[in-house]
Amino acid sequence: MGTLTSKGPPFAASAAPARTAEIIDCHCHAGPGDGLTGPWDTAAPLGAYLRRADEAGIGRTVLFAAFHSDYAVANREVARIVAHRPDRFLGFAFVHPDSDRSRIRALVGVAVEQYGFLGIKVHRHDARITREVCDTARAFRIPVLYDPMGEVSVADLLAEAYPDVPFIIPHLGSFADDWRAQRAFIDALARHPNIYTDSSGIRRFDLLEEAVRRAGAGKVLFGSDGPWLHPGLELAKIRALKLPPAEERQVLSENLLRLLAFSPVGANSSPRHTGSRAMGYTGRGGAVQAEFRDPWQVPVGQPT
Repeated sequence: MGTLTSKGPPFAASAAPARTAEIIDCHCHAGPGDGLTGPWDTAAPLGAYLRRADEAGIGRTVLFAAFHSDYAVANREVARIVAHRPDRFLGFAFVHPDSDRSRIRALVGVAVEQYGFLGIKVHRHDARITREVCDTARAFRIPVLYDPMGEVSVADLLAEAYPDVPFIIPHLGSFADDWRAQRAFIDALARHPNIYTDSSGIRRFDLLEEAVRRAGAGKVLFGSDGPWLHPGLELAKIRALKLPPAEERQVLSENLLRLLAFSPVGANSSPRHTGSRAMGYTGRGGAVQAEFRDPWQVPVGQPT
């Protein structure tokens, strides 16, 4: 694969000096869920993940909760994990756009100002992203990691309505391996400067190559979707791209650090800020017809 030149995303920082690439996993769940319908809402233990990440040379990891009926509780548990190893973990606040309606800014305020969290996590399995979520991200000047479960047309709407908010759309928009959705998302990724993706769970390697080629290395972040996916295997996909060293550094850590407004110098850098989901409900999509449906698959009765 030839040299790929990034298009220069708008959330730019001064160039970092040449150095050994730090590796930061931007996508990992942690802590207990309370649903007991599948791994995604039962527990996200980090023991095996950390062993595998250490073996792969992954130095830091962004953590957010497993699926939960009360994200205030779940975020507090993630904060406890992050506080135990602040040199190793970064936190994002998980919110439910419907169940947390009218309290999202308060939830995120606690997460940012008290826990030191650096972003927001939203999943279509809970509900579609809302203006309240985006307005909150804008107010705190933090990124949103939103999994649309194949509903990738939302990327255009988000990019145009909130051009000053960076959105990370994981899995090229579809963990369910919907290549049509992923290819459509690559168009949005290439066109909109505030739309990013992460590499977690992408199985069609040619589409990952296409995303980097068309959108630039500056638009792709390394992620694993741990602890359920092996971080070393997910990292091997980035190595297999055979990017020039400067571009590989972008993917492995520098893109994320830029979005978080970190100085890409060390683990002690400071962020900008100091200082009830019912199981079986999919927000506007209505009741889930299959109770144990995997949240990474296409919603029942919903278009892709």
